[in-house]
Amino acid sequence: MTNDRIHIRDPFVLAENGTYYLYGTRARDFGMRTGGFDVYTGTDLHNWTRPHAVFDSEKYGMNSASNWAPEVHRYAGRYYLFATFAQPNGRRGTYSLVSESPLGPFAPNSDGALTPPEWESLDGTLWIEDGKPYLVFCHEHIQIGNGTVCCVELSQDLRRAAGEPKLLFAGSEAYGVPENPDGRYVTDGPFLYRGTQGNLFMIWSTCPPEGYYQGICTSRTGRVTGPWTQLPPLYTQDGGHGMLFRTFAGELCLTLHSPNRSMSEHPVFFSVADCGTRLEIVGRLDV
Repeated sequence: MTNDRIHIRDPFVLAENGTYYLYGTRARDFGMRTGGFDVYTGTDLHNWTRPHAVFDSEKYGMNSASNWAPEVHRYAGRYYLFATFAQPNGRRGTYSLVSESPLGPFAPNSDGALTPPEWESLDGTLWIEDGKPYLVFCHEHIQIGNGTVCCVELSQDLRRAAGEPKLLFAGSEAYGVPENPDGRYVTDGPFLYRGTQGNLFMIWSTCPPEGYYQGICTSRTGRVTGPWTQLPPLYTQDGGHGMLFRTFAGELCLTLHSPNRSMSEHPVFFSVADCGTRLEIVGRLDV
């Protein structure tokens, strides 16, 4: 399969041992009750195997609503998948799953959601700093109006939160986004990257009037707790919820989904220049 035939949202790539593992939200119905997650494997970011199921959410009673934003990290010798599901109380939260292989099968690891049970939360990503694991996630605008990005320290086994959430920034702080009269601002898809000169960047997405976009900010202290300064967005052509990884040739790469329409979206790939204090897209890799 080629990228133009793959319909996923929130693409995430794990690059390991000469193989790229591509995960994402099944596109049907914006990822609602889709039954779990798949992986596509390839070696060139353009040609992929057919999807291989890595998690069956129906099997574990986790298919009641959202099956969103899977991302897989190697941590402590195992593979951990973070994704958003509905909690028993009906509110969304990020859970951790675990497997011995990036091909799965994954099984639940966390004791319920890692995010606060009373919050509507989504899109948790793992970040390791000074040997401590953190979950960076979004507190949704549907609950609080002005959506936020937060972080919380996790236990070493990634099974539970080990502290209270800390606010990092609000959606209204996005670079160049006009004031919204109803006070609602979307925050989606945070992902962190340590630059070649030590700068800490976070990419995240929001929805200004002209469509979905890929935002970016940088931590003034170089630490996950910030404070964070918003920079001009990386991509504004109705695409977002991206992540950064390095190809096997050492090239920094951004993948995101575009356009932001159910069953029209595809994973797209861009070469990115690390300019020290900023990141810049320099071209498409998958065309």
